[in-house]
Amino acid sequence: MQADLTMGNLAGALALQPDEAALVAELQTGSEEAFAWLIAHYHQPIYSLLARTVHNPTDAADLAQDVFVKVFRGIHGFHGESSLRTWIYRIALREASNQRRWWMRHQQHEIPIEQEVSAGRGGQPVLVKDLLVDPAESPYDHALHEETRLRVEEALRQVPEPYRTTLILRDIEGFVYEEVAAIEGVNLGTVKSRLVRGRACLKALLTAPERDTRIKALPGMELPLGEEAR
Repeated sequence: MQADLTMGNLAGALALQPDEAALVAELQTGSEEAFAWLIAHYHQPIYSLLARTVHNPTDAADLAQDVFVKVFRGIHGFHGESSLRTWIYRIALREASNQRRWWMRHQQHEIPIEQEVSAGRGGQPVLVKDLLVDPAESPYDHALHEETRLRVEEALRQVPEPYRTTLILRDIEGFVYEEVAAIEGVNLGTVKSRLVRGRACLKALLTAPERDTRIKALPGMELPLGEEAR
């Protein structure tokens, strides 16, 4: 790559695989400009992914920082076995998984969606549900009315893992099946199985009476994960 590569050139670097390889080469040289572009390009989607996959959405910002620290430290070990985007998302999901395990060991309970977590500007309370809203608009945000989107977000958080993460990657983040399989480290059959179960669970949550919005289990959801694709 030429030494005078600009941010405009970097912005197009992910369009084609050879250009992505050039971007990776820049990152591996320690280019501050390349890392600045990478963070600007991926921070919002990674933050959104983490906020939807961890038990405590307030941890998402810190986890996002951890993800990019690991990207910075691990970029020399990236050899193009997958796309750069897939590799970054895999790191993010690993951080989310570690945080969920910590949560289960130390908290053993979920934060109610209406719980007050801090005081905002003017002393107004900030609720957990407020933190589920992305600061930036996305196609997903535009597609759903605000009230409906909040309801979907709340229901999505009740979908058990690994079905929730698979739904997020495929239906919200827009990864193709093969990319979801690569990120999660499973085969295509397992991805499709998780999507079917996850979508069924989400539909049941959204159509359940308001007084009984928690779905403990759906038929087949209790199967061991190893049985999913069989």
